[in-house]
Amino acid sequence: MIATSCRSTRLALFTLALTTICAAPLAAQGAGGPWVSQSGATPGSYADVNGIKLYYEIHGTGRPLVLLHGGLGAGSMFGENLAALAKNHRVILPDLQGHGRTADIDRPMTLEAMADDIAALLTQLKIPQADVMGYSLGGGVALQVAVRHPEMVRKLVLVSTVLRSDAYYPDLRAMQKGVSGAAADQMKGTPMYQLYMAVAPRKQDFPRLLDKIGTFMKSDFDATSQFVALKTPVLYMIGDADMMPPTHAVEAFALRDGGKRDGGWDGAGRSKLAQLAIIPGATHYDIVANPVVAVVAGRFLEQQ
Repeated sequence: MIATSCRSTRLALFTLALTTICAAPLAAQGAGGPWVSQSGATPGSYADVNGIKLYYEIHGTGRPLVLLHGGLGAGSMFGENLAALAKNHRVILPDLQGHGRTADIDRPMTLEAMADDIAALLTQLKIPQADVMGYSLGGGVALQVAVRHPEMVRKLVLVSTVLRSDAYYPDLRAMQKGVSGAAADQMKGTPMYQLYMAVAPRKQDFPRLLDKIGTFMKSDFDATSQFVALKTPVLYMIGDADMMPPTHAVEAFALRDGGKRDGGWDGAGRSKLAQLAIIPGATHYDIVANPVVAVVAGRFLEQQ
């Protein structure tokens, strides 16, 4: 019984952490793990915002794009997609509360608080408006940036981000609720653990991060009404073998006037509020490093 519980907890952590080890180029999979090689390639800085020292890097030039990583990861997990997006954008790449090079502080880990951190970072960088793109946990944060600070978000890209907690496959949702710091030793050897040990300012806080993520995931949520109310154009992107069924993405698209009519030869019938992308052959664990993601997101961001 205990062994079964441990295996379930570890699987849930792998699911949460969005493991990209299979997608990472073999040459990049050094001793520090596949996520570490890209991390810190560009010198980063710290911003004092809302009582937290928020680590961030800036890559490229052009229109500002905030890129937000997934749970138990860091900005480096975007791999080559970071370089692809930085070709035409000034990419602001933070490490969220308790992740990567950003140490945790004494407050709950919530999407709202982390969204306010991002808004404060943009204010400090004197960026009045930016595009915001987030993956999984980072997608939840990105959505809240658009909800709580709508004037700061020009366009929004949500990658593998559910609107409701009951949209996850039921067996997966049940496992998510079992995550805690007790599983820290089981995580050794995973890319999540390797990244944290390579860059975190307080390496002893890894169990604390798992506890906070676990507390966050135990709570049910439904951001549907907030998603519907957004004035910001949204690109909603998932893999066809993601944590949620493709029908959830179609539902989200329909909530923003998508898929209601023929787009027409001139595109006049397309939704003005949303675009939908379902990436073939992509799972929740490898979509973050799938090069199609940068291509589709880049095209959406460049459209007027």
